[in-house]
Amino acid sequence: MAISKTVNSKKHQHHQCYISVPSEIINSLSSNSLQSLLLSPKKASKTGAFSRSKLFKNPKTWFLFLFLFGFLFMMKMWYNFDPFSPNPCEITPQKVSSSLIPNEVSDGFIKVEEKEKDVELKGFWKQPDGFGYRPCLDFSEEYRKSSGEILKDRSKYLVVVVSGGMNQQRNQIVDAVVIARILGAALVVPILQVNVIWGDESEFSDIFDVEHFKEALADDVRIISSLPSNHLMSRPVEEKHTPLHVSPQWIRGRYLKRMKREGVLLLRGLDSRLSKDLPSDLQKLRCKVAFHALRFAPPIRELGNKLTERMRSKGPYLALHLRMEKDVWVRTGCLPGLSPEYDKIIQNERKRRPELLTSRSNMTYHERKLAGLCPLTAIEVTRLLKALEVPKDGRIFWAGGNPLGGSEVLSPLMTEFPHFYNKEDLALAGELEPFSKKASIMAAIDYIVSENSDVFMASHGGNMGHAIQGYRAYSGHKKTITPNKRQMLSYFLNTSLHEHEFNKIIRDLHRDSMGQPEIRTSKAGRDVTKFPIPECMRNDSSY
Repeated sequence: MAISKTVNSKKHQHHQCYISVPSEIINSLSSNSLQSLLLSPKKASKTGAFSRSKLFKNPKTWFLFLFLFGFLFMMKMWYNFDPFSPNPCEITPQKVSSSLIPNEVSDGFIKVEEKEKDVELKGFWKQPDGFGYRPCLDFSEEYRKSSGEILKDRSKYLVVVVSGGMNQQRNQIVDAVVIARILGAALVVPILQVNVIWGDESEFSDIFDVEHFKEALADDVRIISSLPSNHLMSRPVEEKHTPLHVSPQWIRGRYLKRMKREGVLLLRGLDSRLSKDLPSDLQKLRCKVAFHALRFAPPIRELGNKLTERMRSKGPYLALHLRMEKDVWVRTGCLPGLSPEYDKIIQNERKRRPELLTSRSNMTYHERKLAGLCPLTAIEVTRLLKALEVPKDGRIFWAGGNPLGGSEVLSPLMTEFPHFYNKEDLALAGELEPFSKKASIMAAIDYIVSENSDVFMASHGGNMGHAIQGYRAYSGHKKTITPNKRQMLSYFLNTSLHEHEFNKIIRDLHRDSMGQPEIRTSKAGRDVTKFPIPECMRNDSSY
């Protein structure tokens, strides 16, 4: 038999919670005792069915108490559940399956329905020790209390226009939600600016699941599809030039009065505008948006999952995010080293459009290279993977745009690792056709297959690599290799090193760069969606 209690809420659907109790115990209770369990304390006292003294003298009642105590003790032992903890977290598994896929959330983790692996991965595929860290978004009592007033407000509305590639847009959407919370405003579903480089006109609903986005944040920020009719004709307060890394105090001081007066605030270009060091509750909100609310639209998830299954059909796989496109070489101030002709193409483009250069302009190419600021070439990636003992028959998925110089540039990787595929290789005829002119959706498919890999490595930093690194950490610290470019490149240039000695040095340099837990607070300015510990993840020693 199960006893149910209905919880009423004006804003949420009714939910029923069940406590299962063996029928023998229920049958052994008198009708009066059963009634006392179902009635609230106030109603029970009015009925006068029996006094408290009789209740505690009844041995059957003590038996029921002992049963409930034993039930809670088992929950504590099996799931590390403690209802009396000052920092309660969701009940989550102690060990996370390596078959996690982005944005399918269950119990704080992101799962894909797949048979559990009976054999633990070994050798290169062995996963790092996560030290028991698991997701824990325990918002403070103050945060939860203030949510009620924020969600009721109908006077302030935030409109944001996000720009850049898909992963850059994700970062801005995360910060847009946090800014809306800081201002106590409703957020209109973000507008995606047309990408001038790829001509991608995708809207939010083309890439992300809008209804899930709204539902996941229903307790934090009110998300609406469009402005209410009484604000459609109003001229919003527009801010185009928000400084970098501003604080919540700056945002309130700058916008709140004007927003209350005009009702609508329009923000553009949010990339890196909000400080990376925020109060704990707002950091947790960042994690909630990035890891729970921003789920890809169903058609994208479906195709991404299909490609994942095809990659994994014959065992574990490595995902590489290769940054070898023409615009990457231009922006980083580096040279591809393919030939003098290609180097000249990059140099001329950089002179023609100097505003594209994002790296330090006072450094030479060689200085940038030794400082670890340049993407790894195909030859360097191949040597690194061999040194890290990737099996020659290992399956590799590579994500990224077309490299400068064409697919021939990747020949060192394809020669050394013949099982080398991208999404075009894995897709059946016509599967990618609906998205062929949608660069953001193609990037989302790469994201899904890469995030779900057994091992991930990016040849250079960037928004996608950082996003996947954070997601894999939040999913249970799945193996993620971070190339130690600054220290290893001098050994790449040392031609006198024997291969065996070179490989040992490279392995030693990367011993602690395999996705092990890292504490964000060890370095100011780190993004919590890349380093979710300690604000968004806890282990037993954290309490």
